[in-house]
Amino acid sequence: MNEQPNTEHPIQQLSTEIVYESPYMRLREDRIRRLDGSDGLYTYVEKPDFALIIAIENDGFHLVEQYRYPVRARSWEFVQGTFPKMGVGAPELLAREELRQETGITAGVMRHLGRLHCAKGISSQGFDVFVASDLTHGEAELEVEEQDLRHQWVSRTDFENMVTDGVVTDDSTLAAYTLFLLHQGA
Repeated sequence: MNEQPNTEHPIQQLSTEIVYESPYMRLREDRIRRLDGSDGLYTYVEKPDFALIIAIENDGFHLVEQYRYPVRARSWEFVQGTFPKMGVGAPELLAREELRQETGITAGVMRHLGRLHCAKGISSQGFDVFVASDLTHGEAELEVEEQDLRHQWVSRTDFENMVTDGVVTDDSTLAAYTLFLLHQGA
């Protein structure tokens, strides 16, 4: 399956407007023309890209758990985060900073596994997946929004059980773990 992706754009943007903006996201509405010539609207969310870090140590992973307001539930996931206020920058620098802030861990080795996207039908947000190893432990420096965050190391077996038992449901964490497994088999 070595087919080249179709680079033809079946949707033409006629105009664009930001209909809502905050320090964390934008809601954009585009007037579009479809391949058949019909016009329409496409509304989507613009959020800054983020870094996701799989911190591996002793055949296990460092996870964080925090309350995720939109789903009104706590969530176990790999460390992840964005630059503040819709900022942009080097993904590896972001990965190193998020890992240090949320867990107090610094990585001697930070390996880039790949780039993925979230909810492509409604969002432009993507993320870079890193594996952190050769870890040194220190003190976390949590932001105000992270004051309920917990950090815990779990064995690989326990992590996989958390996935199959429905405890880990974060889509980015699950996609990153799949990428991690595929890289291990390569």
